[in-house]
Amino acid sequence: MRWIPLLVLLFAPPLAAQDDEVVVGIRSVAPFVISENGEYTGITVELWDHIARELEIEYRFEERELEELFTGVEDGSLFASAAALTITSDREARVDFSHPFYVTGLGIAVEHRPAGLLQAVLGLFSPDFLWVSLLLMGLLLFWGLLVWIFERAENREEFGGTPMEGIGAGFWWAAVTMTTVGYGDKSPRTTGGRVVGFIWMFTAIIVISFFTASIASSLTVTQLDSRVSGPQDLPHVSVGGLANSAAVAWLEDEGIRAGTFPTLDEGLRAVGDGEIDAFVHDAPILRYLSREAFRGEVRVLPGTFVEQYYGIALPLDSEWRGPMNQVLLDLLASDEWEDRLRAYLGD
Repeated sequence: MRWIPLLVLLFAPPLAAQDDEVVVGIRSVAPFVISENGEYTGITVELWDHIARELEIEYRFEERELEELFTGVEDGSLFASAAALTITSDREARVDFSHPFYVTGLGIAVEHRPAGLLQAVLGLFSPDFLWVSLLLMGLLLFWGLLVWIFERAENREEFGGTPMEGIGAGFWWAAVTMTTVGYGDKSPRTTGGRVVGFIWMFTAIIVISFFTASIASSLTVTQLDSRVSGPQDLPHVSVGGLANSAAVAWLEDEGIRAGTFPTLDEGLRAVGDGEIDAFVHDAPILRYLSREAFRGEVRVLPGTFVEQYYGIALPLDSEWRGPMNQVLLDLLASDEWEDRLRAYLGD
């Protein structure tokens, strides 16, 4: 009876009709799938090509819309779907996914606003700039008051008069001393006043450096910043996302109203034209497009939120899932995969 297992192996159906060409759904979404002159390149394309060679699968790509990539796998018209497909619980109920081959997060694209005269003028009225200015005025008033206390009796010529006039003279002295202008019209003569002046001269060196940096930073942030600095601002601005994407599903779950766009290019164009304040999508895709196609028009905020896992979609209970995962995991652990990611995404 030892020949029974041999017969089972001989007559068992193969994993797939490897001699037949299968159809793999794909969707252009750089840098994971890049379409040029009818040829496909990109991170996911190279990944699938490696898997197909290792498992001896003959295939051809067929480009479809995002939702059709899943319905095609469900109805059997597609052997698999490979693009930048985010693994979600809703999608997992419809198809099986391979092991994740890339982990990222959502990003936010906003309008790029170059610095200009108007932005610089508006920056003078920003809360940060006003706060820094008030703090500086407070310091000058403190040191001016201190020197007036020592000089008001013995140096009436320069710090005399009414308290308002004397403190005003002290304020003036503190300002010109800090800026090293030193007009010479006000100078302490008492021992206490000179000690205050000595301390203030050295303190002012540190103070002026701090305030110069703070004011410059405040103006720069105001010039470059938009109404959106992170996901916490999304409920208060107009937001867009790609139709049927995981980003739009997350926005809906968070109760954030978002307009949908059929393509990423249309969504980013709306951001660049000022039609919406922010566009939410997978961060590496946004960064690639903002660099390659929308340079100077949109920028992507630093950081990510809500982890995204990319996988290859297969039919439920697909017998190919195990062999594919083994090949995929071997590739992910190799230096070759790191080199491929670096070639498309940079360091």
